[in-house]
Amino acid sequence: MEDKKNADAEPAEESLEQAATIVDAPETDKNDGDPDVIAADKNVKRTVGSPLKPSVAKQTQSWLLSLNIWLLLFVFVLVVAGVIAFFSYSYSKKKSGSGGTINTTTLTPEVLSQLTKNDATVGSSGQVLYVQSSAVFTGKILARSDLEVAGNLVLGGLLNVPSINVAGNAGVGQLNVSRNMAVTGDTAIQGQVTISKTLQVGGSGTFTGPLSAPQITVGSLQLGGDLVISHHITAGGGTPGRSVGTALGSGGTASVSGTDTAGSVSINTGGGPPAGCFITVNFVTKFNSTPYVQVTPVGSSAGGIAYYVTKTTAGFSICTATAPPANANFGFDYFVIN
Repeated sequence: MEDKKNADAEPAEESLEQAATIVDAPETDKNDGDPDVIAADKNVKRTVGSPLKPSVAKQTQSWLLSLNIWLLLFVFVLVVAGVIAFFSYSYSKKKSGSGGTINTTTLTPEVLSQLTKNDATVGSSGQVLYVQSSAVFTGKILARSDLEVAGNLVLGGLLNVPSINVAGNAGVGQLNVSRNMAVTGDTAIQGQVTISKTLQVGGSGTFTGPLSAPQITVGSLQLGGDLVISHHITAGGGTPGRSVGTALGSGGTASVSGTDTAGSVSINTGGGPPAGCFITVNFVTKFNSTPYVQVTPVGSSAGGIAYYVTKTTAGFSICTATAPPANANFGFDYFVIN
């Protein structure tokens, strides 16, 4: 009987161990706040304590593994952000350094000793050389790029440049221009101007004072006031042509001297001259419109002739309304203006 009871008791213990094995700590977490489950969990822990330790260790390992994954991911993000920031800073510094900051070079005794050598190079093209004291160069100075002067530029000798552009005011004690000088803006000259060669003005010229010149040649002269001439008027130009008329008679001749503006006509009549024209004067240059022609007889023989004038833009003719005297010599002066 006792053996039978013991046999019955052993399966009971095995059933308790199996029940204790089934109940696990996570089930307690899933039933938070349930008194019966908490009480059963406590009883099991008192009865069998060791089966719960592997579950707790497994949960701890799982939590540490997930923590390590997030930590590695965070470190990776930091590394990537640091790489991006480094390249961005390097690129911005390189870009700003190409046209911004210029390095400077100090003239140390070692650098000054280099200048005593032939073809010495100090610094690089991206640096600036500062000379605090005055500098005297006994030889030539060549600037391969632009030359900027922040202060005044004083030259003790000549300035030879192929071209010069002055944006502001320029004060020059003496300016010698050996070639052409083009001025696109207004020019104000306070002193005397001496021009040894020809002066050509493409536009209009205004003189507030008197203009003195031994000779002035203009294509067209317009006066807004009176013309005062204190000396003789000489009409220049070529001698016009002429053609004789029928009023000269048999063997008669005629000639002209002077210019288109003024001149004289000499007439020598022949035998039996009839009424008509003595001579036709042909201008060297035609007038734009029919000019005014004034004819004055020279001598008593010309004064007794009933003469008259016909005119065009190309010339004029001196004629007579009656038969002139035969074998006579007389003349006429003329003045033409348009």
